[in-house]
Amino acid sequence: VSNQGEADVTALEALRQRHAAQVKKDGGRLTLTVFAAKAAVAALKRFPRFNASLDMAGEQIIYKQYFHVGVAVDSPRGLIVPVLRDVDRKSLRELAVDFQGLVARAREGKTSLEELQGGTFTITNAGAMGGGFFAPIINYPEVAILGVGQARMQPVVREEEKGNFVIVPRLMMPIVLCIDHRVLDGADSIKFLKILVDTLEDPDELLMSMV
Repeated sequence: VSNQGEADVTALEALRQRHAAQVKKDGGRLTLTVFAAKAAVAALKRFPRFNASLDMAGEQIIYKQYFHVGVAVDSPRGLIVPVLRDVDRKSLRELAVDFQGLVARAREGKTSLEELQGGTFTITNAGAMGGGFFAPIINYPEVAILGVGQARMQPVVREEEKGNFVIVPRLMMPIVLCIDHRVLDGADSIKFLKILVDTLEDPDELLMSMV
């Protein structure tokens, strides 16, 4: 089952741009994927059933107490999904450095087997290639995956004081959450996505979720 929405990442992109240069000097790559990984963990902590794997042979659901987020990378050898480990325990700067290393090794064909194992949740970002809404395939045996599209400036209707409405330009990012309905319910998927969107739209909330 897939559930889709949009996140207003105008403030988040401004935050990213303010710190991207310094993070680059430190050897990192501060992308929206890094922020999405942190936001996803905030939602996973609220809904631990999404941070699980399905063992068909043993007929059991295995709940994970750690947060290892797979990130899909388009490499010359095809799609590779290396894993950002312990996302909940690392700063955005540390994750940006880890992410840059994973992407570089994937594109150079130097990804180790260990870097491809142990993921509990996956994010695939098609934004760099201009992709919009899409329904990603769940990375079995995980039970959920998040698809992120390209953030684009769009006219958005906002309510001002006294009930007046205005049209303002905002940077909107399409997101799709796909779940395994054998493990997860659609209602929880909607709640999960709302937490994710709320966290991405409010950088202060994103920082607070890291505590």
